[in-house]
Amino acid sequence: MQKARNHIDIACFLAVLTLMVLSLGVVYSASSTWALDRLGESGKLLGSHAIKVLLGFLAIFVFMQIDYHAYRRMTKPALIAAIGLLLVTLVLGGRFKGATRWLLVGGFGLQPSDFAKFALVFHLSVLIELKGEKLADFKTGFLPMLVWIGGVTVLVLAQPNFSMGAMIFAISLMMLFLGRARLSHIALTLGVLIPLLLAYMLSAEYRMQRILSYLGQGSSTASVSAHHQLRQAIIGFANGGLFGLGPGGSHQRDHFLPESYGDFVFSIVGEEYGLLGTLFFVLLFLVIFLRGMKIARHAPDELGRMLALGVTCTITLYALVNACVTLGILPTTGLPMPFVSYGGSAMLFSCAAVGVLLNVSMQTDLHPRLAGSALPARPLARAHAGAAGRA
Repeated sequence: MQKARNHIDIACFLAVLTLMVLSLGVVYSASSTWALDRLGESGKLLGSHAIKVLLGFLAIFVFMQIDYHAYRRMTKPALIAAIGLLLVTLVLGGRFKGATRWLLVGGFGLQPSDFAKFALVFHLSVLIELKGEKLADFKTGFLPMLVWIGGVTVLVLAQPNFSMGAMIFAISLMMLFLGRARLSHIALTLGVLIPLLLAYMLSAEYRMQRILSYLGQGSSTASVSAHHQLRQAIIGFANGGLFGLGPGGSHQRDHFLPESYGDFVFSIVGEEYGLLGTLFFVLLFLVIFLRGMKIARHAPDELGRMLALGVTCTITLYALVNACVTLGILPTTGLPMPFVSYGGSAMLFSCAAVGVLLNVSMQTDLHPRLAGSALPARPLARAHAGAAGRA
């Protein structure tokens, strides 16, 4: 009996599936009052969300079957396509709350920035592998990556979407750090670009009001609205106590907490399932983080390591920021909680990324399975000699 490297990381897989299944009940409870009043049917958003969850399941299973080495030739065209979609969105995208972030495709809304963030993470992973020690050279290694990062970040900021643009920028620099770029180059980049990002953030009145609201200041309509939303979110957690009000027992969903099924869905989790339920959700994301880090550590090559790190950090950082915003630790950002918030683009692309992470886990020594063949087992992740040069 020989060992074959063909098991996925079950703990990571089950944590993601559990979040997606639990999101059905949370989204239904959070959206039922709004959907009944606005759409005449309490389960209207649940039906839409359920379809997106099913598509997410499908995306996981499809992408977990694709050998991640195939992305060496696919990431650059994908990133160019993402940049093209961002440009099209600026011209033809639907405008919502003063921002142009969505493309309507066949009656469905697509947010290209969700695609762009993962396309950038994947392409940076490939470039880090290809450049190797050349990444230490600013002109030939670091600067070309900075051009890709800057291009995507600027287009997202132009929508305008400061929170998403800032997250993409932060995750990209994190990728370069994990890829062993020189700290001096990263520090120089931060020193030049952070003042520009701060100037951009303060250039819009509504962003200023969000900051003032977070600091307990400001009296404009935008500031009062942001403060009200945050206050109602915290009230939701307070209502839940230790054990919660039970599924469907939320009071904040009844028009007290705006968009409780989206960016502030974590407050509904706290209200209905209490501190224990909230900690359970946090535990699931912690499992994803720890297993993702272990997959990266045992990846058979640099590409697998960087893909695992990029996917894991992106998903868990989004979850952390969303939870901190809902609890009032950070200013309101508008970033969803992965696998839990209502939404299509974020769910679909996050699930596809998890599928890639699970494919990397299949090619490690973490989950061997007995095979019935008497022939020597061939690991899926072979050395791929010369693949980097051909890419």
